[in-house]
Amino acid sequence: MPRSAQGRAKTLTRLVPPMPGDGWWGWAGPIAVTVLAAILRFWDLAKPNSFVFDETYYAKDAWALLQYGHEQDFVKKADEKILDGNLDVFTADPSYVVHPPLGKWVIASGEQLFGLTPFGWRFAVAVLGTLSVLLTARIVRRISRSTLVGTLAGFLLAIDGLHIVMSRTALLDLPLSFFILAAFGAFVLDRDMARRRAAQKLDDFHGAGVGPPLGFRPWRIVGGVLLGCALGTKWNAIYFIVAFGLLTVFWDVSARRVAGARSPWLGMLRRDAFPAFVSVVPVALATYLVTWTGWIATTTGYHRNWAQENPPGSLRFLPDWLAGVVPDPIRSLWHYHVEAFSFHSDLTSSHPYESHPAGWAVLARPVSFFYEEYGNGEMGCEVDRCAREVIALGNPVIWWGAIVGMLMMVWLLVSRRDWRAGAILTAIAAGWLPWFWYADHNGRTMFYFYAVAFVPFLVMAVSLTLGRVLGPSDAPVFRRAWGATVVGAYVLLAVLAAAAMYPLWVGDVLPYDDWWNRLLRIHSWV
Repeated sequence: MPRSAQGRAKTLTRLVPPMPGDGWWGWAGPIAVTVLAAILRFWDLAKPNSFVFDETYYAKDAWALLQYGHEQDFVKKADEKILDGNLDVFTADPSYVVHPPLGKWVIASGEQLFGLTPFGWRFAVAVLGTLSVLLTARIVRRISRSTLVGTLAGFLLAIDGLHIVMSRTALLDLPLSFFILAAFGAFVLDRDMARRRAAQKLDDFHGAGVGPPLGFRPWRIVGGVLLGCALGTKWNAIYFIVAFGLLTVFWDVSARRVAGARSPWLGMLRRDAFPAFVSVVPVALATYLVTWTGWIATTTGYHRNWAQENPPGSLRFLPDWLAGVVPDPIRSLWHYHVEAFSFHSDLTSSHPYESHPAGWAVLARPVSFFYEEYGNGEMGCEVDRCAREVIALGNPVIWWGAIVGMLMMVWLLVSRRDWRAGAILTAIAAGWLPWFWYADHNGRTMFYFYAVAFVPFLVMAVSLTLGRVLGPSDAPVFRRAWGATVVGAYVLLAVLAAAAMYPLWVGDVLPYDDWWNRLLRIHSWV
């Protein structure tokens, strides 16, 4: 049967809900919270004037990439020499590292601009942390069709403590989080593009078995490249490649169903699955290989010449016939990866700040990146005892609120089949659930700050929940009033928590009792 005009209009609205018609405000709000994020992340960025936590590895590895194209071993007491301005800290030997190079190239870009200094090695990470706020605001604006909700999401990410600390520290986890978030945004844009094309071909879909193809999908390829960048930063991005790859084809099934195809699953399999696979998996792997260009282009990297010294049959997990046709640099790289995988799998050494992922959402065990104590007259201390700390600890109001937000997403997915809830939960699951397996099956050492990879999605869950509390714009005045009161109270609590804890996130010197009170006297936070 042909569609009625009313049915056609309803279908078009379901396929392509209108974006907010607020013009410049659609950018003004997200940019405003991004400026706030920049202030919180760049303020006195060189403090502490020291290597913080694992910066001792990544800052020097990044500098070695600029000098050699690959990581290089360094001399004893290299940290002290660097802080004294002596940059002659490398030996003649390459260094064995177990993480891909792209995140270190990110850090190196800041060192290229500002030198091997605390500000230099933290600069580029702070840039990505700041841009993550803008991305979050714009992504949530698009999926919620609300500039207010999008701006709120950006604001909450701007004042989250874990995101602030990780943005001010030269580790790999914040660049990983940025690339994952950007990839998610690309797939959301691809979803909107595909549904617009389905809307343009509505008559071809109506009553058809599988429906027509949805055309060239450039944003999906962009998503594949960004996922390759994430994989080139840390290997746990592999779970996001799988999750987002499945997500994009499920979205195609939905588009075909809404457009009127009788067999949307068959349509996805025949029209969308293979192009989606090619756009995501091979593109991501090719991008990942490109991130190793510095190591491949030289002949002095660790294990770089392994293939010349070992026959093809020496490669584990690779058939002999295939190993025999693989170029030597790639065989050497494969061997490197096999060894690095073994290292990650067997990493079970204890650490005072390790934590089980089951406790991450409730902030059971944060990580102290830096801690020093001072007496009266030292470092501006005006009492008998002072403390100074950089602690990777989320804003409690945001994190504990995220527990409610995730439950709300589950409810929306089950009861309303809300695609946004499903997308957010998929991203959280990809970043969080694999760590449970590692913790319970091989006892791998892990830390709470790994959760920064999915912090933007926790914030999305909170902001969409707050949007529902606020109510639709055409709701009765009383309904909007109490909704605004609840949302306003929650945001105020989050701001107050951020103001109280910001000195703990940036390493300010505080009287000891003040430091202890700002930690809410929770012993597991020490």
